[in-house]
Amino acid sequence: MARIAGVNIPTNKRVLIALQYIHGIGAKTADDICEAVNIDRTRRVNELSDAEVIQIREVIDRDHMVEGDLRREVAMNIKRLMDLGCYRGLRHRRGLPVRGQRTHTNARTRKGPAKPIAGKKK
Repeated sequence: MARIAGVNIPTNKRVLIALQYIHGIGAKTADDICEAVNIDRTRRVNELSDAEVIQIREVIDRDHMVEGDLRREVAMNIKRLMDLGCYRGLRHRRGLPVRGQRTHTNARTRKGPAKPIAGKKK
């Protein structure tokens, strides 16, 4: 099992797919990494040599912000908005949708399960 950026990536998957298990690496970034290291995208992770895994690790460390650092930066950005007291920060603080979605109906992902209101019957 290859360990890259603190994540055990699955060995039986193609390199292009396995790299996407790392937080902060999507399809385009994984493709760019494979191109930078000159690895065929259809090869499996268990077919990679140790040198190739080390090359992938070095490219990710050098060029991309992933896992803990990325999570920390996103959390700090949200905290900054909340401390400023701007509209987006208030929405984060109240646990409501941030990007203008309606809340009269829907928005259950952000608001949580519906709470029954006492005395309301229909």
